[in-house]
Amino acid sequence: MPGIVNTAQAEAWNGYEGRHWAEHDERYDAVNSGFNEFLFDAAGIGERDRVLDIGCGNGQVTRLAAVRAPLGGATGIDLSAPMLATARARAEAERVANVVFERGDVQVFPFGEGVFDVALSRFAVMFFADPVAAFANVRRALRPGGRLAFLCMTELAGTDLGTVFGALAPFLPTPTGADGTGPTSFADPVRVRSVLTDAGFLDVTCDRVEADQVWGSDVPDAADFIAGWGPVKYHLDQAGTEAANGAREALSAALRPFGGAGGVRLRGAAWLVTASARAES
Repeated sequence: MPGIVNTAQAEAWNGYEGRHWAEHDERYDAVNSGFNEFLFDAAGIGERDRVLDIGCGNGQVTRLAAVRAPLGGATGIDLSAPMLATARARAEAERVANVVFERGDVQVFPFGEGVFDVALSRFAVMFFADPVAAFANVRRALRPGGRLAFLCMTELAGTDLGTVFGALAPFLPTPTGADGTGPTSFADPVRVRSVLTDAGFLDVTCDRVEADQVWGSDVPDAADFIAGWGPVKYHLDQAGTEAANGAREALSAALRPFGGAGGVRLRGAAWLVTASARAES
């Protein structure tokens, strides 16, 4: 396997975080898959396209991309061995043959030059230690004029998820960290444009999109799931018993208004980012 330079994320995604996502892949897909059509419409995958899924995780997006490119194919890359095992198993079960999964660090992986027509990602580009280096490597892997499309988190303020995490604030630190780091590192479109421009991309656009996210079948189910999500679990484990109990009660209370016959649904928001790859100068 090629080298890993993003060692902190590699440790997380091959530890509890990666195992939780791998063991609950259908749950996480229920949270995120409402955004899939935005992503695929922006990517414009053709039947002969060669597609790269950045931070593919459990591989739903990779498999769907491969189906859209029956005469081409899709490659998913991720740091997480547990999630890649799930991705391969799902692809085999669904009989998606034109798909490959690689374990590696996007910042340094030797993709080759111009080997992909499209690169895409669903909520996985926010964790690079050096995002300019990562996207420059992706740009080299795209043919000149190749397309990039990805989804990333917006700021939490003003969103349903922000309301839920706000209820935890008296007891726990916010699980995403301050904007500019962690999952919300690309919440500012100005930073997104700067990173992609520095990495050699052109025609960068950032459009806000919204979709329903299903977090559980009912409030207790959703609360347990969110409490098990890596960043929340970490802070719950660090808090004392009283604070942790208070956080769990506040979490359930915050989720109740979002419960209904269709489960616990939060209206999610994301930036849909597109760009095109320029040729090497």
